Amino acid sequence: MATQLKTPEDVRSRVSEEEWKLRVDLACAYRLVAHHGWDDLIFTHLSVRVPGPEHHFLINPYNLMFDEITASSLVKIDVEGHPVMDTPYMTNPAGFTIHSAIHMAREDAHAVMHLHTPYGQAVAAMADGLMPLTQTALLIRDEVAYHHYEGVATDLDERGRLVADLGMKNAMILRNHGTLTVGATVGQAFLRMYFLERACEAQVHALSGGASLVSHPPQGTPEKVAGQVASGMGVISDMLAWPALMRKMDRVSPGYRD
Repeated sequence: MATQLKTPEDVRSRVSEEEWKLRVDLACAYRLVAHHGWDDLIFTHLSVRVPGPEHHFLINPYNLMFDEITASSLVKIDVEGHPVMDTPYMTNPAGFTIHSAIHMAREDAHAVMHLHTPYGQAVAAMADGLMPLTQTALLIRDEVAYHHYEGVATDLDERGRLVADLGMKNAMILRNHGTLTVGATVGQAFLRMYFLERACEAQVHALSGGASLVSHPPQGTPEKVAGQVASGMGVISDMLAWPALMRKMDRVSPGYRD
């Protein structure tokens, strides 16, 4: 019987410093999702690829709430969603269907986030999808792809269609389902999700007064804003926003680094 890893020291001694840093980043992202009220009990996933030829990934234990997740409790899995390192935690191979499709198809998609928020689901159910109503929407809208709902994501055949619909974009609205973002780092995926979720929330509020009362930006403005932000995500997230967000979690939800 395999020895179960029970402490942060057990795990940290078995992984590289690079992997441990990714574990800390991903655990922080889970805590941030809970902090913003974006979690859906224990459901949905955030994942990050572990460096190396094995194509292993880190994902949440299926039986922990997002605000309980720590760097050492994250589970290292293969492309089929099975643990490749001793763990006392449960896993959900079926829940990795969406993530594995994108990780395997996009070398640049090191981190993948998928949520089921009420606002994200509301916009996912709207015929027009994400509309260019706010600056936040304009910051992310050009990156957003769409994928039609095919039922609970347990069918491996769906992976090819999901990847084709995403293409080289870095965000996706899963119709009637939720939101998804990818990034070269956990911080980039999180910041894209922040913009996408805020845009969805603002859209729902704006339309609550009736579509006829909504003011649309002038012609050409969406294209202008898309060009203004096209190359700045890495600097904004990795050098500015993400370190600040980690400091915030150190204050309001300490323990994720364990």
